Amino acid sequence: MGDRCGWAGPEQIYLDYHDAEWGRPEYDSRALWEKLILDGFQAGLSWITILKKRDNFREAFQGFDPNVIADWGEADVQRLLGNPGIIRHRGKIEATIGNAQAWQRIEAREGFDRFLWKYVDFAPLQPRWQSQSEVPAYTDLSQQISKDLKKEGFRFCGPTIVYAFMEAVGMVNDHLVTCPAHDPCAQAGQKTPF
Repeated sequence: MGDRCGWAGPEQIYLDYHDAEWGRPEYDSRALWEKLILDGFQAGLSWITILKKRDNFREAFQGFDPNVIADWGEADVQRLLGNPGIIRHRGKIEATIGNAQAWQRIEAREGFDRFLWKYVDFAPLQPRWQSQSEVPAYTDLSQQISKDLKKEGFRFCGPTIVYAFMEAVGMVNDHLVTCPAHDPCAQAGQKTPF
């Protein structure tokens, strides 16, 4: 058994995230939306910062229910800007409200889960990287998904954010082949609900 992916650690919260969550296929529309929003908040910051504040985010954003957030307005933006437990960035907060409205449109039309997973033919990509230096920051596919999300009204979803999201929700298994989490994620990807 090899070592974990090089980016994981040293803090326990990061190790736990790597071992139990990152790269595991996520098929729930709401959970996919939450992760995309958190990846957008991460822009310009480290993921460990978001992980440490994730519970605060979940409380402040009422469990990341896009059907609730879609109706928010300036009073909610002000409330969130005053919350020291989250990243207080007006543009990202306002984008979250707009992204909730975009999610509602996609969810009603085809399901946000199907909208995303169709890009990988409903099964995780399995690139089988040997070293961290092989893993890209973005791909042609993440550029396409980013472009399509923006057409739908999403913001803070550039190609690098989208690729990090794809890795996190298991659309692509970017655990190194030497990582103990690689094979369990690959096996989990064979059980698609679509």
